[in-house]
Amino acid sequence: MWTSAKAPSLNEMETMAREAFARLPENFRRLCDGLIIRVEDFPTDEVLKEMQAESEFDLLGLFQGTGLPFQSHDDVARLPNMIWLYRRPIIDYWAEHDETLDHIISHVLIHEIGHHFGLSDADMEAIEAQAVE
Repeated sequence: MWTSAKAPSLNEMETMAREAFARLPENFRRLCDGLIIRVEDFPTDEVLKEMQAESEFDLLGLFQGTGLPFQSHDDVARLPNMIWLYRRPIIDYWAEHDETLDHIISHVLIHEIGHHFGLSDADMEAIEAQAVE
């Protein structure tokens, strides 16, 4: 059974991310209009340096852009908001934890969308802690 098993490719993981996004409530998705979701193997060296990551496996995902609370109709043209999911760190995390790959992708995606909404990591940790209680 495991002799033919393999990790999902970049395209397969991007499909999984799009399917996870499609399962989110419509009113939530509507607030993400124009948000681009991309999957890469690893973050760039520039991102690793900016995020002060010790290893290329430290980041599972990243939001880049201007969060909704900080946007203005008076803004000059800007790049679209993007969420990056990093395939190899996600697969590494999956191999070390007792969670499904789909669950991990969904969790990372929702976490990064939280940044799109302007939430900090601390805000999201507090929300997740309350949901568990």
